[in-house]
Amino acid sequence: MSMEPMMKKPSLFRRTVMGLVAGWRRVMDVKYNPLKYIPEPSLQTYFMLVLFTVWSVFFGVVGVYWLGWLGYDILTSIIVHVAVILPLAFTNAIFVDAERDGHKWLKEWKEEQNRYTIVANRLKTENLKLWNPNKEA
Repeated sequence: MSMEPMMKKPSLFRRTVMGLVAGWRRVMDVKYNPLKYIPEPSLQTYFMLVLFTVWSVFFGVVGVYWLGWLGYDILTSIIVHVAVILPLAFTNAIFVDAERDGHKWLKEWKEEQNRYTIVANRLKTENLKLWNPNKEA
């Protein structure tokens, strides 16, 4: 048994917010997604816009043909996607601003999450035993 004190798990709200921000960045932020390898920012923007349009059209087709949503078309899909993405982008902008300005609350949330992850992973490895069937057979 480890002598380290048990660490309090970060709140579900904090874990959810930090997970959503990380997920958003993996998909929507060209600093983190594979489009970061395209050196020209205007091309990055172009490809993000094309991907946005392609996915909006895809979900519009799915909504109309497979889910049978009457009155749901490609234009409605684009509007719905914009209505979902704008608040998410606004939230992400707040987090980026907080990171840039070094706001204390964001630092605390990240440190809390990192400490918990380190302790949880350490506890997992302490309990890990490799099974050797030749030794126990």
